[in-house]
Amino acid sequence: MNYNVILREAKDWAISIAIAIVLALIIRYFIVELYLVDGSSMKPTLLDGQRLVVNKFIYRWFKNPQHGDIVVFKYPSDQNRDFIKRVIAVQGETLEIIDGSVYVNGNQIQESYTLEPMRVANNYPKIDIPAGYMFVMGDNRNNSEDSRYSDVGLVSYDLIKGKAVLVFWPLNKIRTLP
Repeated sequence: MNYNVILREAKDWAISIAIAIVLALIIRYFIVELYLVDGSSMKPTLLDGQRLVVNKFIYRWFKNPQHGDIVVFKYPSDQNRDFIKRVIAVQGETLEIIDGSVYVNGNQIQESYTLEPMRVANNYPKIDIPAGYMFVMGDNRNNSEDSRYSDVGLVSYDLIKGKAVLVFWPLNKIRTLP
């Protein structure tokens, strides 16, 4: 038995495994991450238990969040938790909720993705969104802890983990997200 051949083969395997681990860590930290939807705040767009692919590099290097993007971010009050919500207003805009209707820059936005109309009692005073922040809401407006509440409030761009781009589980629900 030739021990040099065995050692060379073991060394090649160790290098290959090390490279695979480093690449996996780079991909997970900088490029994409898998995310599990936990809860009903994004119903009907996303359902509890669905699994998503989250694009982590788009906001880091290419653009800021846009209206309608579905984003995963660190919960401001406990950054060990992640939340997923829809971007409603971004830096430099004004937002107001009157009688259950959302207004951005004075214009009522059309929201075909919401589960049901917001309860009329859900008003929110006019607010200017400062630079580096966004206002987010769940699509299930009557059951969503979002920017309307002080525990979440305006979400800093620094807390964004990424943009949800693909539902991949369950298999019969595979689709891209806007």
